[in-house]
Amino acid sequence: MSSQWKTASSPRPKKAWQVMSNAKTMLNAFFDINRLVHHEYVPRGQTVNKEFYKTVLQCLRDAVRRQRHEEWRSDNWILHHDNAAAHRAVTTNEFLVKHNIQSLPHPPHSPHLAPCNFFLFSQLKKAMKSCQFDDVEEIQANATRQMRAITKSDYQRCFCKWQERWNKCIQAQGAYFKGDKTN
Repeated sequence: MSSQWKTASSPRPKKAWQVMSNAKTMLNAFFDINRLVHHEYVPRGQTVNKEFYKTVLQCLRDAVRRQRHEEWRSDNWILHHDNAAAHRAVTTNEFLVKHNIQSLPHPPHSPHLAPCNFFLFSQLKKAMKSCQFDDVEEIQANATRQMRAITKSDYQRCFCKWQERWNKCIQAQGAYFKGDKTN
């Protein structure tokens, strides 16, 4: 309800229409407690299916091998992704087993547990909210700059928040709970 004061003869207020952009892009991003480890944009027209996701995971493995030597040598890294169909596919799980990648199960109906959803994407939206871009490449370049500008302490706060959310999920015995929208 509006708190606008008007008389019966007042003109109707004009509504501003927000124009939806037809320039859209999809991002796959992986980060740890210290920094962004790997990201890539889904090519226009590409569906994120199990075959595509396996190629993303292969790139992630390569990035961990290059950037996180200690974790790579000790097999001391765990993948957490949500319950998207490509993430749950049999071939995806076979890939993870074949390459000895541990995966943290994601409870059903718990979107508030995925750090990309509650932290990374909200950071990007906040930073890019009032910006206008000419094309997808400009959006991607800006998003990449924004991701690289996220500090180590921001990632560490994200993982503390992630732990709090997991504790709430455990207390709820895996039942759905509404997480806060803050990061």
